[in-house]
Amino acid sequence: MEEKGNISIHTENIFPIIKKFLYSDHEIFLRELVSNAVDASQKLKKIASLGEYAGDVSDLKVKVNFSAEDKTITISDNGIGMTGEEIKKYINQIAFSGATEFVEKFKDKGDVKDIIGKFGLGFYSAFMVSERVEIRSLSSKEGSEAVRWICDGSTEYELTSTEKTDRGTDIILHVAEDSTEFLDKFRLKGILEKYCKFLPINIAFEDEVINKNPLWTKAPSELKDEDYIAFYKELYPFTEDPLFWIHLNVDYPFNLTGILYFPKVKADFELHKNKIQLYSRQVFITDEVKDVVPEFLMLLHGVIDSPDIPLNVSRSYLQADGNVKKINSHITKKVADKLSELFRNDQSAFESKWDSLGMFVKYGMISDDKFYEKAVDFCLLKNTEGLVVPLNNYKDKVSVNQTDKDGNVIWLYSNDPGKQDMYIQAAKKRGYDVLVFDHPIDSHFISHMERKLEKTNLKRVDSDTLDKLVEQDSKKESVLTETEKETVQKVFEKAINNTNYKVSIEAMAEDELPVTVSMPEFMRRMKEMGNGGGMMFMGNFPDSYNVAVNGNHPLIQRIVKEGEEVKKEELAKYAYQIAMLSQNLLSGSELTSFIGKSVELVGK
Repeated sequence: MEEKGNISIHTENIFPIIKKFLYSDHEIFLRELVSNAVDASQKLKKIASLGEYAGDVSDLKVKVNFSAEDKTITISDNGIGMTGEEIKKYINQIAFSGATEFVEKFKDKGDVKDIIGKFGLGFYSAFMVSERVEIRSLSSKEGSEAVRWICDGSTEYELTSTEKTDRGTDIILHVAEDSTEFLDKFRLKGILEKYCKFLPINIAFEDEVINKNPLWTKAPSELKDEDYIAFYKELYPFTEDPLFWIHLNVDYPFNLTGILYFPKVKADFELHKNKIQLYSRQVFITDEVKDVVPEFLMLLHGVIDSPDIPLNVSRSYLQADGNVKKINSHITKKVADKLSELFRNDQSAFESKWDSLGMFVKYGMISDDKFYEKAVDFCLLKNTEGLVVPLNNYKDKVSVNQTDKDGNVIWLYSNDPGKQDMYIQAAKKRGYDVLVFDHPIDSHFISHMERKLEKTNLKRVDSDTLDKLVEQDSKKESVLTETEKETVQKVFEKAINNTNYKVSIEAMAEDELPVTVSMPEFMRRMKEMGNGGGMMFMGNFPDSYNVAVNGNHPLIQRIVKEGEEVKKEELAKYAYQIAMLSQNLLSGSELTSFIGKSVELVGK
């Protein structure tokens, strides 16, 4: 046979569009052509299983070879093959209506993912790297004639008979001058390993099979723990073993398989996204899985495979896709169910993993209400003594001692137990419990908990005096007269000499500090948000502190009785500097002065 004709695409501009607008991601030509070859192999296997083909299908394989000398890349399969009529049907007629609309829609866009696949243009991605593309094919249909199709990137093609004795299709790319980077062994192998290593048909490059075992396609009942760990190491060499994993296997109302691993999270919060790989029918698509995977689980590792996620679409299209939203919700549910199961089955083992799990759980509770509802049962709170209590039980644990005069239960916490030990010890003397919230996510978690929990306030243990942190109706009696209070106030205001430090005289227990310096809880949270970019104007707002002077402390009594004004100020300054030191606020000349005074007192 011999035939010449025009490719039925209704526009002369399609190839320049393919070349120009897909150029930014032109390595995917190999993925598309290999995927087509795999499809041809699987179609042959299917018709053989139906008894419609009697030949041998035991050694189906896709081969990729190249010749730098001839400037060719060849993708060969021994699959179903095509007749001349089928080539005319599937290759020559690009089936979409409104070519003008197509051109207008994409002429200003450089996003490859919007174009390929949307209009079935997978084969034509070959022209991104080729000046001429050749097809040689022999159909599996009995009595078929081998055919050769060739096109130079214009709308004209040539279809002729050819010599070919083995069943299947060869796609021969005559590589263009501006794409000779692909005539390189390591470049081609890298692309195949990136996109094609888990395909269900063996892919051989230069006679070396590059396929790996796609573990997620197997039933969980067939696999052991060591299989999951070995697969994890294959995906992420040189990493620690994962904490645990979730095997996804759904066929209704959408198709979804995959394995998600919970990694060990490092204490320094050095975390990397884009560790989950998205596949469609075992073809790698992307590692940008935003919208498919909930935001709080983006730091998981593993693979997700779903044919119900449209191939090669932009992120905006993903967001609008109903199946993507359903898959996102399903993954959230599966993770919550798995964590709940682990907690119920072995609470002590769950607690041992909490340092890594806590970040995922808290992030999930902040960002997803449905996850929150389940997570309150297994979210753990750890106190300064290392004791762990489920969030749901904690309110009952502390409500007896830590309920204020308005009926609010006060949760005290520390974000740095080492630096805040003095305040923690003082709280313990009162029988108060102090939680540890020392992760970067905890400031957001604390605010979220206050919105969710009724009649509950969270306060940092050093953000005020204990009497004000858990305020009661009963007040301690002050040993100072009103006149003495005024005197002490004036002495401290003069000694501090800073209007950003607000002095108050309080009646506290004698064994508490003579002076306490604290930034109010609200002010500190605003500062943290400002420094984190949440409220930029707050980041530069001047610091404001409360200075609570314990009028019942012996040192303050001494200041009252001291006759010399200079000595009064010296004592007040020293007591204030002790309070500043306890909050790590003493530096520069203030610190030098304090050290000098301390050395002097020791000498005496």
